[in-house]
Amino acid sequence: MLTRLEIDNYTLIERSEIDFNNGFSVITGETGAGKSILLGALGMLMGGKVESKYFKDAEKKCVIEATFDISDYGYRPFFEENELDYDDECVIRKEITPSGKARSFVNDTPVSVSQLKQLGEMLIDIHSQHQNLLLKDSGFQLSVVDSVADSRKELAAYQSDYKQWNGAKRELERLKEQMENDARDADYLKSQLDKLQSANIVDGEQEELETENNLLQNAETIKTALSSVVNLVEDDDNAVNVRLKQTVNLLSSVSSFAPELDSLAERTNAVLAEMKDISAVVKDVADRVEFNQERIEFVSSRLDTIYSLEKRHKVSTVAELKEIQADLERRVNNFSSADEQIASLEADVAKYFQQMENSAASLSEKRRGSLQKIESTVESSMSLMGMPLAKLSVDMQKSSQYTLNGADEVTFLFSANKDKRMLPIAEIASGGEVSRVMLSLKSLLSEVKKMPTIILDEVDTGISGEVAARMGEVMAAMGKRMQVVAITHLPQIASKGESHYKVYKEEDGDRVVSHIVKLSADERVTEIAQMLSGLNPSDAAIQNAKDLLGLR
Repeated sequence: MLTRLEIDNYTLIERSEIDFNNGFSVITGETGAGKSILLGALGMLMGGKVESKYFKDAEKKCVIEATFDISDYGYRPFFEENELDYDDECVIRKEITPSGKARSFVNDTPVSVSQLKQLGEMLIDIHSQHQNLLLKDSGFQLSVVDSVADSRKELAAYQSDYKQWNGAKRELERLKEQMENDARDADYLKSQLDKLQSANIVDGEQEELETENNLLQNAETIKTALSSVVNLVEDDDNAVNVRLKQTVNLLSSVSSFAPELDSLAERTNAVLAEMKDISAVVKDVADRVEFNQERIEFVSSRLDTIYSLEKRHKVSTVAELKEIQADLERRVNNFSSADEQIASLEADVAKYFQQMENSAASLSEKRRGSLQKIESTVESSMSLMGMPLAKLSVDMQKSSQYTLNGADEVTFLFSANKDKRMLPIAEIASGGEVSRVMLSLKSLLSEVKKMPTIILDEVDTGISGEVAARMGEVMAAMGKRMQVVAITHLPQIASKGESHYKVYKEEDGDRVVSHIVKLSADERVTEIAQMLSGLNPSDAAIQNAKDLLGLR
């Protein structure tokens, strides 16, 4: 449950620290005082959109921090899976710079937005007037049925079978489409494969041929240059080797007079040996280089074949050509085995469909077992809230299609009065009726789902008087099972809270600042009296407030 909320520099709030209690709490305040700020701050903290334009001081960062007691909810596996430190007291903090850059932390460990959203959905359910629209959404209606039915096991089994069937079906469709395309292109594909196979190109061949071609095309130039090298090194009277040998002899002849000359003679002799080796290699290369017109024509023809194939297939290497050849071989070979592959996949699809159909039937049976409970619970709650003749019927029909959520179509049918025909709630329910049905469902869900905290933002739209008091009783009953925080403008609901907070704003020159405080018993009487009759409540209003609070 939410135990503490700290807000720094957000909209009208400079700094606020609020401690929350378990059970049913209410938040009141005049319009524009900043009640919605709490929701905005919590929404942003839990992964909602970040906008620095809402900062109180545009030059400072905004910090929102919430503390939750999660000791009773078994959330340790989530923390371990996400490599977060677990503690029974979970602290979530978001810091936003003036430029709008945000960082989020769980127990002082940085987390991503997706992790924050996952954790937020586990910790708190923020229900506003806008969410009443969900009641008219068939997906939401189905999720209510699943929650009350506790069909997680059956839904998971069905979804596993559905994914297996859907995957096989898509693979079958892909194979059929490819076979149709390949069949149209069969002659072309075979022709392309024949050309690649007849070329019989081997790995590394292109590089070797290009090197050889360069050598052959420049054979005369190479031989002339190498012959000159041999002459310079050893065949001329002034050849390098002759000069080096003379140098060695001269150094050796005087080395006895200067010992260091002996090492120079040895080094020069080593150079002479290296030059002789170079000369031998040059001669060998020169002997192998010769102009061979027949070989030139073969190499050129072979390279033309390779280049032509590369251009045709829009690649630049032999390795890529080999990959294309392998793919063509696979596709051509598939022509002969296509019927067998399709038949095998069709058998798989049929088998998986039967499995999915069976698991869908089990899921439907599990769901159907919850319908009467939903209907009776909602009708009972509606009666408590001033609609004793209201009827809710959950119509569940088998869909013509299987989806990830099964083969059931759920429609909530509603009638506000006994003599009215039941129609889809999306078509007939008024705002006040939708609010009461939604609260009834939330009350039911609070019994079957272990949700720590729910915040109700002015879900009392369209009601007043005794109906509001009854709605407050429903909220208070929910507060026995979970933490409920209701933002309300109705004194009848505010009086039902175990804890009462007030949001108010103060003007200081051209500054407007919002505050939130927990009210004492006497302050609470005054606040509810003001909600009943205005800023300066009469004695009658004060007595009425005491009556609502059960005080003498």
